[in-house]
Amino acid sequence: MPFIPSRDSLKLIPNNILKPKYNVNDLKPGIIHIGAGNFHRAHQGIYLDDLFNYGIDYGWAVIGSGVMPNDKFMREALQKQDYLSTIVELEPNSKKVRISGSMIDFLTVEKNNKSLIKALSSPWVKIVSMTITEGGYFIDNATDKFNSEHPQIVFDSKNIERSTSVFGALFQSLKCRRQLGIPPFTIMSCDNLPGNGDVTKNAVVGLADMIDHDMARWIEAEVPFPNGMVDRIATVTSDQQRQRLLEEYDIHDQRPVFCESFRQWVLEDSFSMGRPSFEKVGVTFTKNIKVFELMKLRILNGGHQAIALPGALLDLDFVHDAMKHELIKAYLAKLELEEIIPIVPPVPGIELPKYFFQTQERFSNPQIGDTISRVCQESSDRQPKFIFPSIRDRLSKGLEIKGLALESAIWCRYCFGESETGKAINIVDLHSKKLQSNAKEARNQPEIFLGMEDIFGDICKNEIFKEEFSSSLNSLWKNGVEKTLKNYLESE
Repeated sequence: MPFIPSRDSLKLIPNNILKPKYNVNDLKPGIIHIGAGNFHRAHQGIYLDDLFNYGIDYGWAVIGSGVMPNDKFMREALQKQDYLSTIVELEPNSKKVRISGSMIDFLTVEKNNKSLIKALSSPWVKIVSMTITEGGYFIDNATDKFNSEHPQIVFDSKNIERSTSVFGALFQSLKCRRQLGIPPFTIMSCDNLPGNGDVTKNAVVGLADMIDHDMARWIEAEVPFPNGMVDRIATVTSDQQRQRLLEEYDIHDQRPVFCESFRQWVLEDSFSMGRPSFEKVGVTFTKNIKVFELMKLRILNGGHQAIALPGALLDLDFVHDAMKHELIKAYLAKLELEEIIPIVPPVPGIELPKYFFQTQERFSNPQIGDTISRVCQESSDRQPKFIFPSIRDRLSKGLEIKGLALESAIWCRYCFGESETGKAINIVDLHSKKLQSNAKEARNQPEIFLGMEDIFGDICKNEIFKEEFSSSLNSLWKNGVEKTLKNYLESE
C-alpha cells in the first residue's frame, strides 16, 4: 500500500528507507529559507537532517518561504506531507532513499511578502538563507555590480511597503528588528555565484541606500553576509522519477528530490546570532573561500555549459548522453586541462586535475538523469559567471582562448533556436528574444552577437576574442558541431 510521507506515516516506512532518528515534533525553527526548491532540500536541508540525526541542534529547523508565484505550489505539496521530503541519492549502480524532516513549516506565499516580513521580524529567526537562482540578485553582467536601475528595484525603492522582491522583504524586516532592538539575522546565500555573500550584501545595501541612507550604513556594519560555495547536482523532478519512486519504494511523494550522492559546502564563519554545528557533518569553514568558489564555478559550472550547449545542438537529452559523445567529452577535457584549470588558483587540500576527473564521473552518472535543457536555462546569467571570467583572465595574461571562444560561439549557435537537424530549441532565458534575434543576425555577421555589451562586458571589444569567436561561429555554420569540435581537438 503506497504511503504519503507524513509524521504519522514515518513508523510505517520499511527498513530499506532511511528516516529521521529524531522526533520531528521536537524541532524548533531557527532558519527561514527563501526558495525552498530541490537544491535546498538536497543540500542545506540534508546537512541539517544529519545534525538532527546526531541528536543535536534541534533549534535550527527550517521554515520554508518563497516570493515567486510558483512557490505556492511547492508549499501546497509539502504541506500535505507535513513538510517532509523524500531524497533519492543516485549512483550508477545503486540508490539510497531517505526521508528528511529538517523543514517544519512553509510560510504563506503572498504578492507583497507580508507573511515573510512578519516572520523575518521575529526574534527566533537567526539565519535567513536563500536559493533564488543566479539571476535573482539584480546583477549588471557588464559591471558585476548591483543594478539599481532594474525596474523592480526602482519600484521597490519608491514603494517599499508594496515591494515584491526578496531584498525589499529583507530591508523591511531588518528595519523592524532595529526599531524593536532585536539583533539582525545573518543573510546566507546558497546560490552558485562568485562571492555570493558579497553579491547579496550589495543588493540589500544597494536597495537600502535608495530608501534610507542611515539604515543602509547600519546594515553594512551589523548584518553578516557569509560567502559560501555549494555543490550538489539535483535535477528537476520528472513524472517518470515520481513513478519509479512509487513502483520501487511505495512512496507517493509529489515533490521528491533526485540527486547525486556527492555534496560539498564551504563557508565563511560569520554569523550574528550563532549557527548550527555544520562542521560536524562535513561543512568546511575557511577564510579563503574565493579559491573554492573559483574552482567550482569555473571547472564544474563552466564544464556543464561546455557540454550541454553542443549536446543540445546534437539533439541529446541528458548530460550523461553528452559525456558518452566522444567529441564532446574530449572537448571538455582539452578545454579544462589546457585553458580553464591552468588559471584557477591553488585550493588547499585539493588537486585540481583530480577534482576535474571526479567532475567528469559526476557528469557521466546515467542515474541522475540531469537534462541538458536544465543546464542550458538562463544562459545569459550563467555565461558571464562561469565562462567569461576565464576568458578575461587568459586575455589579461596573453594566453590562448581558442577553446573558450569556441564555447561562446556554440552558445551563440544554440541561441539561434534550432538544433542541427532543424528541431526547435526553446530558449529559456530572461533575454531570450534578444539572444535569438542577435544570434540569427550573427549567422552572417558574428560580431553582432558580441554587441551585447550588457552581457559580455569588456571582452566583447577584445580583438583576439572577436577573431576567435567569429572563426568558430563561421565553422559551426559551415562545418557543423562535430567537425568543428574535431578541428579544435586536432589543433595544436
